[in-house]
Amino acid sequence: MKSFINRMYLQILLVLFFILFALLAINPIDRHDWMLENLLAVIFLVFLISTKSSFPLSRISYTLIFIFLCLHEVGAHYTYSNVPYDAWFESLFGRTFNSIWGWERNHFDRLVHFSYGLLLAYPIREIFLRIANVQGFWGYMLPLDVTMSTSMVFELFEWGAVEVFAGDLGVAYLGTQGDIWDAHKDMGLASCGAIIAMLVTAGINIYLQRDFAQEWAKSLKVKEKNPLGEVEIKKLWDKKKDNQ
Repeated sequence: MKSFINRMYLQILLVLFFILFALLAINPIDRHDWMLENLLAVIFLVFLISTKSSFPLSRISYTLIFIFLCLHEVGAHYTYSNVPYDAWFESLFGRTFNSIWGWERNHFDRLVHFSYGLLLAYPIREIFLRIANVQGFWGYMLPLDVTMSTSMVFELFEWGAVEVFAGDLGVAYLGTQGDIWDAHKDMGLASCGAIIAMLVTAGINIYLQRDFAQEWAKSLKVKEKNPLGEVEIKKLWDKKKDNQ
């Protein structure tokens, strides 16, 4: 049974996700916003499924991606600005979550942006380690860098979507809720999530990996002492002329 679960782990997660996807596809608050929100998610899912044979990820990475996509589907169903987490919390504990912290804004989108960094930095790290063979410092810095930069790219994507889909759809998709610093805060939270993920990963590796310090130091040593830039360009140019 355990062997079967290990072999079919991604398929099990996909079935669970598609069940949630189907349920949350029923009568979303704004059908057009739901479709727009799911555009990138569907592309991402197709990519994961198409690479599961040639480049399968670890069960940890698949689980983290699964959790993130589930959170995203909740936001897509209600629109991020209207996820009723306060009503859910109040029904359980008798008071709203926002009232505890003195919040007035719906912060579900902040949670998902934070989760983007917290949950996806590790899968990105796995890709760097297995394809680029990065080690030491770069195995933590590059996933953090990619997480931060893709978070910025998504904010640009939101801006572009608002320019194309003006009116209520654009406002619903952008979800700033009147905060002029919304994009900055979203990127900051994604960065914080990624930093936490990499610190936790580093802490585990420090505990388990005997040569952690040695690998870290080796990754920061200069591999090519000669400067590149114009020197390397001249070498390539001369080589090209010699081959003509």
